[in-house]
Parts: sequence; C-alpha cells; structure tokens
Amino acid sequence: MIQVKVTQLTREAEGILGIELRAADGATLVPFEPGAHIDVHLAGGLTRQYSLCNDASETDRYRLGVGLSATSRGGSSYLHKSLREGDMLTISEPRTLFGLSREATSHRFIAGGIGITPILSMIRWCVRHGVPWQLHYCVRSRMCAAYLDELCAFGGEVHLHVNDESGSGVPDIQTLIGDVKPGEHVYCCGPGGLMDAVSHHGQQSGIPRENLHFERFTASPVQVADKSERVFTIVLARLGMRCVVERNESILESLERHGVCPPFSCREGLCRSCEVGVLSGEVEHRDYVLSEHEQMSSNSLMICVSRAKSDELVIDL
Repeated sequence: MIQVKVTQLTREAEGILGIELRAADGATLVPFEPGAHIDVHLAGGLTRQYSLCNDASETDRYRLGVGLSATSRGGSSYLHKSLREGDMLTISEPRTLFGLSREATSHRFIAGGIGITPILSMIRWCVRHGVPWQLHYCVRSRMCAAYLDELCAFGGEVHLHVNDESGSGVPDIQTLIGDVKPGEHVYCCGPGGLMDAVSHHGQQSGIPRENLHFERFTASPVQVADKSERVFTIVLARLGMRCVVERNESILESLERHGVCPPFSCREGLCRSCEVGVLSGEVEHRDYVLSEHEQMSSNSLMICVSRAKSDELVIDL
C-alpha cells in the first residue's frame, strides 16, 4: 500500500473531479503503464478503482479523473463532496488490465464520458513516441467533455460526438469503427452499452478479437444479477476445506461465510484482485479481465463472479 497526499483538486468538466496525488513522504511513485488504474481505499472499508490519466513517464504524481455517479455506492460521492486538498489517502500500486498493444500499427480510441481517463494516458504515450492515433470522444454535452483542451492541443485526430447536438442522440457506431485498417487496434472505455455495441459491430466487421480492447468500470446489470441456479462445492486445496456455494451467492461470499477472507476489491469481475488458481474442475468464467485464451485455459478464475460447471472445483487456496 502507498500513502499519498491530495495536492490538487480541479473541476475538469461538469460532474468530473480531477485529483492529483503525490507520495506522502515525497518519494518517487511506482511507475505505471498507460491505461493502468489504482485502488483507492476510502472510509468505511470502501475500495474503488480509478484510472491514471497523466503521462506514464511522470513518477512524481498520479492524476485521476472521477465522475460523480448518479448511482454512487459511496465512492465517487465521497470524493466529490468530502475530499479536500491536503487529505491523506491509501492507494494500491498501479495495475494494468487495459494496456496498449505493442504490435499495433496505429491506435483508435473510443471514449464515452469518464472513460476518457485511461485513454488520456494512452494518447499521451502515443504523442510522446510518435505513434499514429485517433480519438472518438462521446459525451452527453460539451459541458461534460473533460480534458478536451488538452486533447486538442496534442494535434491528433480528435472527433467529438455530442449527444445533445445529434439528431439521434447517440453516436453512430459505424462512424466510430467503420474504417478500421488492418493492424490498427481499437480501445474502448465508457458505458456498457457503448462497449457492447463496439464489440458487436467490431466483430461483425471482421476486426480480429485480439485487436479489440475494453475497460469496464461496472459490470452489466444482467451480469450482476445472475448468480446462477446451480449449487456446487469449492475445495480449498491448501486449507483442506470444502465449502458449498449456494444458488444465491458467489464463491467469494461462500468463503467469507465460512470464515475465509481472500483478497478482493470490486466484486464484479473487473479488477483481477481476487484471482485464484484452479487445480481441477470446470469453470464458468464470468469476468471481464481474462483474455479469451486465459478463460479457455482455465488456470485461474475470479472468485467474485465466476462459478463451476462441474459439481466440484478445486482452487489454490
């Protein structure tokens, strides 16, 4: 864990708070890759993930952009209403689940609202290394377009799609990805509906699955609600325990009910904090972070959302 001090708060756009963090002791911060995020630990045991949006070459500070969620469960609401310059926070080291492909010949970024934050650090990397890029930035209104001046100053292709200035009120997906070139990779972060549409149309257009990259801040309502109807047994190999996972609970919840408290953070299959090795059994993967190859290999699973297809699943705990 890293102790940091809030050194600057800025209003980046309507409903978006910019937060600058520096090490409490003045030391150099842990380096990060473009697209990385950190866990921010808040009062009451809350932990939330926020993307780093500054240049990855900077080691003296981390910059976050936090959108005020209309359905906030305490995290964004606290930061927007209660956080003050000079406050101390505890954060994790940066983790990268949404990184730039080094094989790509060019990068196409599609950001929806606060989804601009991880993409901003990726664009900074492209600018610094002279790699071709373009951005499609989708917002409800111009008042909500955070970092727009910074983005335009980079001199690249920045296409702003404003819902309340459009006849349909939503961006045309064909406009966003209809002319993707061979070797170009697509990166999308924003509301679930936007990402689902980009994924669907991208695959329908013949874009290789490995060239499509997504970063989700929340799981879809269907994913959250669906905890399966099957009861199965989880075996903790190192602890020598057997736990029944009921229909209405996750593996993580079952372990907690039995007094076992493994690491976790988001509880939605988004952050990889609760990843556990699989020793035997068949996994029903429901996470958003494992690649297709990793899911097929089934060497690990996210115990907060994934379940067993077999009657018994042996994990490395």
